[in-house]
Amino acid sequence: MTSTTADGTKRRPRAATGQLPAEGTQARRFGKTRSAQSTALLEDYVELIADLLANAGEARPTDIARRFGVSHATAVKTVARLKRAGLATARPYRGVFLTEKGQALADRVRVRHRLVVDLLRALGVPTEAAEADAEGIEHHVSEATLKAFAQFLKSRE
Repeated sequence: MTSTTADGTKRRPRAATGQLPAEGTQARRFGKTRSAQSTALLEDYVELIADLLANAGEARPTDIARRFGVSHATAVKTVARLKRAGLATARPYRGVFLTEKGQALADRVRVRHRLVVDLLRALGVPTEAAEADAEGIEHHVSEATLKAFAQFLKSRE
């Protein structure tokens, strides 16, 4: 069975060309993706909470919900997950605060985000698109790839 590319070239499916990865390799890749997806939400929350604390002096679940476009109940549930993970604390009528562990995670996520944005911008991606795309990429990219991104950007200086 073949398919046709946009330029009219005939192409066989990957499996037919022998490019299907070994089962263990493929399972490991998908496992990494599933793991990244489960932590991506928490990473986004700690990053936003850190930003709200730095810019507004407080991070209330209502503000978090508005910024993420989710319900107040969803924000409260996710903050509860952060608390269970030891990343945040919350006091009634005082908002949400990051623990040292939560702040360290927020700092790592912010650095990763900036690096991905800077690489995309260096490739010519418009700023708004780079910022939006980095939101997904930053959670799925490996440390080895991040180091390569940084090395590439440094070589351009």
